[in-house]
Amino acid sequence: MTGIIQVDGLNKLYRGGFQALRDVNLSIRKGEIFALLGPNGAGKTTLISIICGIVTPSSGTVLADGHDIVSDYRAARSRIGLVPQELTTDAFESVWNTVSFSRGLFGKPRDDAHIEKVLRDLSLWDKRNNRLLELSGGMKRRVMIAKALSHEPQILFLDEPTAGVDVELRRDMWEMVSSLREAGVTIILTTHYIEEAEAMADRIGVIRKGELILVEDKTTLMDKLGQKELRLQLTEPLERIPDALGRAGLSLSDDGYRLTYSYDAHSEQGSVAAVLRQLNELGIEFSDLQSRQSSLEDIFVSLVHEEVA
Repeated sequence: MTGIIQVDGLNKLYRGGFQALRDVNLSIRKGEIFALLGPNGAGKTTLISIICGIVTPSSGTVLADGHDIVSDYRAARSRIGLVPQELTTDAFESVWNTVSFSRGLFGKPRDDAHIEKVLRDLSLWDKRNNRLLELSGGMKRRVMIAKALSHEPQILFLDEPTAGVDVELRRDMWEMVSSLREAGVTIILTTHYIEEAEAMADRIGVIRKGELILVEDKTTLMDKLGQKELRLQLTEPLERIPDALGRAGLSLSDDGYRLTYSYDAHSEQGSVAAVLRQLNELGIEFSDLQSRQSSLEDIFVSLVHEEVA
């Protein structure tokens, strides 16, 4: 089934010879939250800019809700709201006029009730008559989000939306994202705060050097690539790790007081039970046991640092 965003064979080659995107294929489902992760310079913003019609692709096709972003630009763009990284606003205009004008740019009829709701949801109602130059950086970021929502888009792009903003705005924005998703809006975000992607996203895409190297459901990704780790604090130190434990993959800390066992989540029941039995058979006692699972950040770091085959 075709997604609400459909990207096929997308390339972007700049005049100087730099290839920002290389054969990107991506289908984003209606109503999902899709997180696009990658290091600086990986191509995240270029990909978003092409989908939003800001940058022209060198080759390939992009459809937004069935509309080609090149040949049917106006219809495609009307489906999309974009919150860019940069704060670009008319400093001398009021909040109300800025957001209302943005709605008009997309040919939408005047709807004061909708503009009021957006401003209230973003805690901007009390600032509606303020000029933008009078606002703090966090408030200006809220205005950028309000502008993106002014024309009631079905697709919302958030490009590093919480970079450099306060905790209150971050919390308000994620509450807003949750409510938009419940209303059927598709949300695509890039973020350096990987814990946000881990908490919010349905699927994860990882881009590296202009190539989309992985797209996966978040839970499946963490299940497939995430490792678990068992740490056992020993009551008495070991001078060396017994051969049987070494063969099982355990490691011993330098002070001899901690054994660490890394294992795949799928083999948890059998492998952990076997390790504990071996400890008992060897007469090794432990006073504390802790386990942890790889976070999305661990997985992301491992993926982007892999050598390209």
